[in-house]
Amino acid sequence: MPFIGAHFHVENPLAEAIAARVDVAQFFLGDPQDWKPPVIPGDPADMRRAWADVGIDVYIHSPYPVNLASTNNRIRHPSRNIVKQQLKAAASIGAKALVVHGGHVTAKDDPQDGLINWAKAVEQIDRPIPMLIENTAGGDGAMARSLDMIARLWDAVGGLDNVGFCLDTCHANSAGIDLADAVDRVKAITGRIDLVHCNNSRDAFDSGQDRHADITKGTIDPALLLGVVQAAGAPVICETPDAPADVTWLKRQLGEEA
Repeated sequence: MPFIGAHFHVENPLAEAIAARVDVAQFFLGDPQDWKPPVIPGDPADMRRAWADVGIDVYIHSPYPVNLASTNNRIRHPSRNIVKQQLKAAASIGAKALVVHGGHVTAKDDPQDGLINWAKAVEQIDRPIPMLIENTAGGDGAMARSLDMIARLWDAVGGLDNVGFCLDTCHANSAGIDLADAVDRVKAITGRIDLVHCNNSRDAFDSGQDRHADITKGTIDPALLLGVVQAAGAPVICETPDAPADVTWLKRQLGEEA
């Protein structure tokens, strides 16, 4: 039975996580839209103990502006610094891993340059906990949208310690990846799936759009989402509008009393 949980956009995620009866929680350390250093609300050791006491595992999501593939130094260099800071802060509160989007290059760039930048970044960033690369929904220059680009990215960084993979179902569907066999195809590339973001989509297959929907209310057959969860065998985070309800739905479908 995989651990099932949710992303929390609140100042006190612990209280919300307990109320939602999750096994695992994901949240940001600070404003997800800016370049500022991570913010830990309180003593890190106290936070570590508090989450451990209630038996809920923690994952941290890096801020959205992070783009380790960028050929623009004014984006790539701050991105490296942010990821370093986020990894250190996440480790200090006992988080299991840090989730980082695959990033992209612009239309005028060679995607190979983005892969090289990723490799350099991973070599330079200390990883006290795993850094999980998340697949993305759109963008022709995206490093982790198509299975082909995921394979190229994994060739560049996948052999290094504490680098893992987070499979987002909404992103995969929007990128044109069939969820019926997505887990097998991803694992054939990476050898692993460390975390699943179980999200339905408001948009059609291969739309390139990243708009999450509740598990039973989007364009993806919920049975496909359940199949991904069962096949991946990894912890699950719902990043949906009504994530606590989706946690309950998944647990019931998997035979666990919610």
